[in-house]
Amino acid sequence: MASHAESLKSQYPWTSKPFIVSAPLRAIAGPALATSVSRASGLGFLGAGTDLSNFEQMFSECINILQKSPIPNSLPGIVPIGVGFICWGASLPVALSVITKANLKPAAAWLFAPKEAKDLMEWAQGIRKASNGKTRIWVQVGTVAMAIEIVRSCEPDVLVIQGSDAGGHGLAKSSSIISLLPECADALQREGFGHIPLVAAGGVMDGRGVVAAIALGATGICMGTRFLSTPEAVVSKGYQYAVIRAKDGGVSTARTRLYDSLRGTPGWPEDYNGRGVLNHSFWDHEKGMGEKENTRLYEKAVETGDAGWGDQGRMTTYAGTGVGLIHKVQPAAEIVAEVLREAKKYLTGAQSRL
Repeated sequence: MASHAESLKSQYPWTSKPFIVSAPLRAIAGPALATSVSRASGLGFLGAGTDLSNFEQMFSECINILQKSPIPNSLPGIVPIGVGFICWGASLPVALSVITKANLKPAAAWLFAPKEAKDLMEWAQGIRKASNGKTRIWVQVGTVAMAIEIVRSCEPDVLVIQGSDAGGHGLAKSSSIISLLPECADALQREGFGHIPLVAAGGVMDGRGVVAAIALGATGICMGTRFLSTPEAVVSKGYQYAVIRAKDGGVSTARTRLYDSLRGTPGWPEDYNGRGVLNHSFWDHEKGMGEKENTRLYEKAVETGDAGWGDQGRMTTYAGTGVGLIHKVQPAAEIVAEVLREAKKYLTGAQSRL
């Protein structure tokens, strides 16, 4: 039987080891970011999210970019990027229509946050059929029980194990990947699903995190927050520099549903919330400010543009606990290359201390 690393390499032959992934950040991971990461020998994901009204346009743009300048070792019939769907809000018929009509299929589909776990089976079966089996199914989980339930119901090609350090949305109750990942790996092995590769997400920002995640049982590593600091990310300068300025992420960020309420993005399943940089919206809420007044001030902050972000602002700045490890804006390809170099260096250093 092929190793997990060999399995991923055969499915995504343009990638390097260690296997680096950029998260399908909703409304942030557009064609430029996804294609840049894949071109740098990673796997970039397009963040289709919940609103698929422009999914066909974004996917077509990815195809055009990569047809003009193909990535070596890409497989025939696929686009060497993935697509991420937030299942509770995304339209499955729209997703399937776009994938069916496209001459080239996405290399992977990342499924996340269904209303009910059983919905993932319909998504997985539909995408596999629409892509003629060319699109691999990835499912994000945040607990051991969820991992076992998902592999039994739809046996994904890859499981993304998201720990509590992750920015943006995830399970309100979870643990960091330092304990979650090995426990999931052990449980999956016992249940006969040890062949499924695991991708670690949550708190990994550089080569040190990559080496740690591999030691914990990951075959691949996903970064989301790190790619917020790229020119390819579809974010305002205010958001970007708020992430760069933030330090000590265990203190400067928190998991909460407040920002969904303030920005008018309800609908998330009850067991999900989002991690973001704390600011006056959060602190005023903690002091007892009512939602109506907080929303009024939030909407006023939106009008100020870039000044509305960060710890002195009020606007939502989703980011993980690793924010303090981001120091500058860098091209996505440069980040991938840097992380790959660092991982090899730190692995050698770790071996010398054993």
